[in-house]
Amino acid sequence: MAAAAARADGQEKVIAAAKHIVSSLATSKNAAEDMIRILSGFDNRLSTINDLFAPSSDRSGGGADVNGDGTDLSEAELRLEAAQKVVLRWDASDSLLWESCPEDADEYLAAVDCLISLAELSISTAAGAAEDLVGRAEIALQMAMSRLGEEFRHLMVRNAVPLDSNDLCSSIRRLSLSFASDSGEAIEDFESSVDDEHHHQQPIPQQQEGSPEDRSGSCLMDDRNLDLIHPEVVAGLKAIADRMIEAKYDREHHDVYCTVRRDILDECLSILGIDRISIEEVQRIEWRMLDDKIKKWIQALKIVVHVLLWGERRLCDQILAASKELREECFAETTKGCVMQLLNFGDAIAICQRSSEKLFRILDMYEALADVLPDLHALFAADPKDLICEEADGILKRLGDAVKGTLMEFGYAIQKEPSRKPTQGGEIHPMTRYVMNYVKFLVVYINTLNILLDNGGACGTDEGSSEGWENKNTDGENFENMTPLGRRMLLIISYLESNLDEKSKVYEDGAMRYIFLMNNILYIVNKVKDSELGRLLGDHWIRRHRSQIRQYATSYLRTSWTKVLSCLKDDGYGSGSSSSISKVALKEKFKNFNMAFEEIYRVQTTWKVPDPQLREELRISISEKVIPAYRSFMGRFGGQLEGGRHGKYIKYMPDDLESHLSDLFEGLPGFTPRKRT
Repeated sequence: MAAAAARADGQEKVIAAAKHIVSSLATSKNAAEDMIRILSGFDNRLSTINDLFAPSSDRSGGGADVNGDGTDLSEAELRLEAAQKVVLRWDASDSLLWESCPEDADEYLAAVDCLISLAELSISTAAGAAEDLVGRAEIALQMAMSRLGEEFRHLMVRNAVPLDSNDLCSSIRRLSLSFASDSGEAIEDFESSVDDEHHHQQPIPQQQEGSPEDRSGSCLMDDRNLDLIHPEVVAGLKAIADRMIEAKYDREHHDVYCTVRRDILDECLSILGIDRISIEEVQRIEWRMLDDKIKKWIQALKIVVHVLLWGERRLCDQILAASKELREECFAETTKGCVMQLLNFGDAIAICQRSSEKLFRILDMYEALADVLPDLHALFAADPKDLICEEADGILKRLGDAVKGTLMEFGYAIQKEPSRKPTQGGEIHPMTRYVMNYVKFLVVYINTLNILLDNGGACGTDEGSSEGWENKNTDGENFENMTPLGRRMLLIISYLESNLDEKSKVYEDGAMRYIFLMNNILYIVNKVKDSELGRLLGDHWIRRHRSQIRQYATSYLRTSWTKVLSCLKDDGYGSGSSSSISKVALKEKFKNFNMAFEEIYRVQTTWKVPDPQLREELRISISEKVIPAYRSFMGRFGGQLEGGRHGKYIKYMPDDLESHLSDLFEGLPGFTPRKRT
């Protein structure tokens, strides 16, 4: 009995203590009710202490004015309770508001609006109950903001427009911004350069002029308005953003927004084949693999800036309209990682070791970055630090320096190209093919190169004054009226001509030296004449080099056929009677002619003149000198050796010689000409 009495007495004390705690919380009905629920968990008898509380109207202080505008505490309590009920109901649910009926989202937003207004009430220092109400409103608002942040994240992720590489590339194709040069193959070295006349010619990249709008044939704004989020949810996203900004949860919203959009942009880069790669790794990559990465980079840069960044800008403007400062911060924070990843790769290429094979890709990169730079300046105009644009400007300059430096080193390489192995049959030297195909492709970038090479163009000390140019085998070309690229091409070709002249000296046969020079100079002239190089260098340059080829042809005839023609001189035979002419001397004349002609035929049928017109002109020139002289000599003296055993000295008739001359310069295996029948 004593023990039971002790237990009853202890329980009474617990209840009394609970009543005291609840009484102290009586100024706040919600706080008291919360405490009752907690205490009831220990003893269900504690749930009967509700009678401690007076009606709400009594606790409210008789309708005290909370903020001086007529809003009394009882009304605010009712609003808070209703808003809390909505927030708590959804906080306990795993469902998403914006995936249920629209009325639920509207109800929740209305509750948030109520909480924002209650949390912003101005409170007198004496209004303890009102201070408690504001505190509870802030707690509920914090819960609601957390919920809205999650709803925002889910809406952004689940309603992002799925983009694959085909979608992204089709956008850029509509803008006509991809480089035609990507379909061609870069020239690699002298030996692998292939003449267009013997193999399938790769398409020449077409220079793109004008603004993006000019090149596209349609307004660039069409793709700037690409929807990155399904339009039907934008209003909901904006409604969430408006509440979070108004409730001063803009930092939390900033974090959610930037995280989602940044991840999506990173995924787009991955789709476009852009990997995160350090400058050191770029330096170590083998060129063929790096060339493929550069092509992807060029395409990705244009897609990101012309399509995706404008889409991000539009999205920020739509969703974050309530705060310009937050709008600019979110755009910069979302996009800078993606842009800097692209720019860092460009910077790595700009400082790579220079080589002629990389020049065209670097030019493509320069043009791509120059093309998007105005858009970058427009997109990041509000960035007070201007970091992105400053970095892009710097990389563009470094790419330009790489182009100019590579061109300068290309000229040095031509001057110093050391090979002294003669080409078989006096054919076109691989270096000639390489250099002329190289400069022909360079002209595709005429506008860019004219800008880069202007005002001396950092082409080293090569350009300098006009006097310096005249001393570089330019032979007084009117370079003052030439474009910067024209002057550069003139200098490069003059280096090539000088090198070819040195290479021609390795031929022991002087006649073959002139064949070699004719072949190579004509190849150069044809490449110039049939391309934009002709416009750059001018008609005077072409005429001068054609004249040079004719001089080489004259020198060839003199060097190769003088000995043959000397056998057909009469040496005074015509001054005496035919009976007095020594048959021995005539036999020696015809014998020497036959031997000289057969030696030339045996050797020069192995020589190669690829150009059919030059080949035919040389044969005609030879025929015009040799055939009339042979016909005349044979007509005057051949009768004395005709018939019998003397007939063997007259091996060829004039028509036979004409036929044999048509075999010259075909690059055939050497053999002795056929005798007359």
